[in-house]
Amino acid sequence: MQYDRIDARILEIVQKNNRLTSEVIGEMAGLSATACQRRLKRLRSDGIIEADVSIVSARAVGRPIQMLVLVSLERERSDIIDKFKKAIKSSAEVVNGFYVTGDADFVLYITARTMEDYEQFTRRFFYENSDIKGFKTMVIMDRVKTGFAIPIESPSEE
Repeated sequence: MQYDRIDARILEIVQKNNRLTSEVIGEMAGLSATACQRRLKRLRSDGIIEADVSIVSARAVGRPIQMLVLVSLERERSDIIDKFKKAIKSSAEVVNGFYVTGDADFVLYITARTMEDYEQFTRRFFYENSDIKGFKTMVIMDRVKTGFAIPIESPSEE
């Protein structure tokens, strides 16, 4: 996956606001709307742009309880890891899931309507799964920064 300096500028722009038109993005990047559309299409098909999303306030949609959960598996076997990854992907409560190194095997970002709902989720998702050794819940007090923007490095000109 390669991108050039102009692609880097487009990526910076769409990470801040992906609702801009191709005309506006092109103008900001020094391109025509058609050239900008072509580049955006290529960036998406190459997997450099993975998704176009809106960040929704969990609190505003009735899910004010937010947690980070560290999950440790009983054994680190590829079939167990794959099965748990699948469970993460199919759970609406799990907003983000990361397979990590260190003290835990996974870090999950979970939202819930109430602590009672979260308790029911833990019973279903963790306690009923014999592959889970344990989990630690950290309740989020304040979401200080939200986003998916990645710092974009312009490729060096050779």
